[in-house]
Amino acid sequence: MIKEIIVVEGKDDTAAIKRAVEAETIETGGSAINEAVYRKIELAMERRGVIIFTDPDHAGERLRKLITARVPGCKHAFLTQEEALSKGDIGVENANPETIRKALSQVKTDFRLEGTVQEAEITWEDLMDAGLIVHPQAAARRLEVGNCLGIGYANGKQFYNRCKMFRISREEFAEAISHLKDEGEA
Repeated sequence: MIKEIIVVEGKDDTAAIKRAVEAETIETGGSAINEAVYRKIELAMERRGVIIFTDPDHAGERLRKLITARVPGCKHAFLTQEEALSKGDIGVENANPETIRKALSQVKTDFRLEGTVQEAEITWEDLMDAGLIVHPQAAARRLEVGNCLGIGYANGKQFYNRCKMFRISREEFAEAISHLKDEGEA
């Protein structure tokens, strides 16, 4: 049984999670999250902890960002778009049980604390040097590196923030970037 409560978008996501692991979920009802759901998530965070596991699409990322802003310290599980794709639909409900278990075994913790400033190991310049921003293939490169790091796809600013939020080390970053170089993309 997973100790934390997993926040998902809908009932089909809950069904997919329960096929993969023994866990409890809170469903947001999609990206239009309301005050009652926020209160449930806050209570879950206080009592057991929370893992945010939303779809790897724009709506899921928006929801992840809203919850993270309101409830600091959540953990995050990510799927790639390929892992969540079925018949043109992207969603947690499409992932197979093994993929869901893998994502939950690689949960990332949001280390930002209210009132504290964390010094980031990865700098904006590191992102530029790696071709993750201000580069013709920056978006594709961020997608690949984000998947390698287990932090999902994000635009440049969000990618930088995720590196800070999850305390991505220089070693982890270099290892992920090396995969790009191995494929002749650097």
